[in-house]
Amino acid sequence: MGLPIDRVTEGEAVQRILTASTSGRGGWVLTPNVDILRQIVRDDALRQTVEKATLRLVDGAPLVWASRIQHDPLPERIPGASFVWSLSEAAARSAIPIFLLGGAPGVAVKAGLVLQAQIPGILVAGVHCPPLGFENSTEATAAITESIGAANPGIVFCGLGCPKQERLMSCLAELFPHIWFLASGGSLDFIAGETKRAPQWMQEAGLEWMHRLIHEPRRLFTRYVVHDLPFALRLLARSARERRHRRELFHNVPRR
Repeated sequence: MGLPIDRVTEGEAVQRILTASTSGRGGWVLTPNVDILRQIVRDDALRQTVEKATLRLVDGAPLVWASRIQHDPLPERIPGASFVWSLSEAAARSAIPIFLLGGAPGVAVKAGLVLQAQIPGILVAGVHCPPLGFENSTEATAAITESIGAANPGIVFCGLGCPKQERLMSCLAELFPHIWFLASGGSLDFIAGETKRAPQWMQEAGLEWMHRLIHEPRRLFTRYVVHDLPFALRLLARSARERRHRRELFHNVPRR
């Protein structure tokens, strides 16, 4: 639907970030799933923001399915909840400090303790939990900037939800051109144990959304069932049309 996605594996993405970070170059990472893509499609201002992202790594399984249907396959899904771990492990090996931004009060601190307990040598430079509505407060956004500046990490995990985290990362990347910012959504809740991640078989089948819906139906029913499911079907149908269009173009090419 017009959003460029980087054709990389999880390992390649990690290496690209580490190589840039050790050279003093930063950037920011978008991890679109169905819900994020739906918001981007309907919001031109958000689209213009996310097009500035340094890396766009596909998180949602339907996006991978769509790429395969239209015979333009992405190599793999890179879930943000997994990428936080692989990037943190790589950062620890390279002595690159990380910073945890977002979550409910206390969640980032707890997530940092879990990471320190499970990843030898990881450097958690700091954590910050902005208040609800921070995006409308000059003081709250200034506090975020001051916290990151004082900690001076190499990587910041931004768990603030779309579109707040994407708009914030776009601005922070300009203020701190040597730091990497990763859209991590609810990953801090997973790490801290506040939310349980889906079993491995559901992750591999692209059914993590169903697991979350079962556990939080009141909060997620409208998002997943009313908005995202019809959009996912629309995405897959569009990819099928694109596949037919490409096939027709191929068959209409004059043969010598």
